[in-house]
Amino acid sequence: MGYIISVLGEPMQITEKSSQTAKDKEIVEDHVGLKASHVYEIIRIEGEAELVRRPSALWWSGLAAGLSIGFSVIAEALLATYLPDSAWKPLVDNLGYSVGFLIVILAHQQLFTENTLTAVLPVIKRKKLRWLFAMLRLWGVVLTANIVGCFIFAMTIAYTPMFSEAVHTSIYEISHHLMSNSTTEMFVKGIAAGWLIAVLVWMLPSAEGAEFLVITLITYLIALGDFTHIIAGSAEAFYLFVLGKESLSQVVFHFFLPTLGGNIFGGTLLFAVLSYVQVREEIA
Repeated sequence: MGYIISVLGEPMQITEKSSQTAKDKEIVEDHVGLKASHVYEIIRIEGEAELVRRPSALWWSGLAAGLSIGFSVIAEALLATYLPDSAWKPLVDNLGYSVGFLIVILAHQQLFTENTLTAVLPVIKRKKLRWLFAMLRLWGVVLTANIVGCFIFAMTIAYTPMFSEAVHTSIYEISHHLMSNSTTEMFVKGIAAGWLIAVLVWMLPSAEGAEFLVITLITYLIALGDFTHIIAGSAEAFYLFVLGKESLSQVVFHFFLPTLGGNIFGGTLLFAVLSYVQVREEIA
C-alpha cells in the first residue's frame, strides 16, 4: 500500500512497509503528540458544553471554586509560617499557591480565568451573537460565584479560630504584599497571569497523566513571579477588607478592576486569539 506526496513540486511515492505490526503502529501513535488543531477542537468542544450548562450548575461550581482557591493562600501562609527565614524561603512557600488551583482544576470546578480561553474559542469559531451572549452569561455567573466564594472564605478565616496568630500574620503579609502593587502593576502582572492560565488550559489535553505536575508548575510560576490573579487575589484582598485594613474602593478600583482587565487581556485578547489564528486554516 502506498501514497504520494509532493516535495518541491516533484511527486514522490512512499510505500508503507507491510511488515509493520499492529503493535508497531500503536507504539508510533502513542508517541505522536496532539496537533495544535486537535487541542483547539478539544478545548472548543469543552467550551461549548460549558456554554449550554444551566446557570444554577455554573453558580454552584463557581462558588465551590471560590472557596477552594482560598487554600492557595492558606497553604502558602502555612509554609511561610513554619519555614525558617532564609534566602530560599520564597522558592518553597510559593509552592503552596498551587494547592487551590490543583483542587479547583482536578475537581472540575468552574474558575473564571479558565473560561477566558475555554468559553471564548467557541465564540471565535461560531462568530454568532448568541454564542457571545452565552459566553458573557457564563462569565458573569462564574465570576460572581467565584467572588462570593472568596468573600465567604475570607470571612471564615478572619472571624474563626481556625489558625494560630502566626499563621494569620503570614496571611496578612501575603495579602498586604499583593495590595502593595500599583494599579498599573496589577494590570500588567494580570496580563501575565491570564496568559499563563490560558497556557495551562491549552497544555492539559496533552498532559496524559501529568496534570498534577503541569498545574503545579504553571501556578507556581504565577506565584513566584508575583503575577496577579483575579480569583486567588480576591481571597487575599477580601481578607484585608473584612479586617478593616483596606477599603472597598481600594479592593475594587485598585485591585479588582485592573487585575480583571489584565487577566482577560492576557487570556482572551492575546492567547485565545493567537491560538485561533494558528489553527484557523486547519479547522476551516
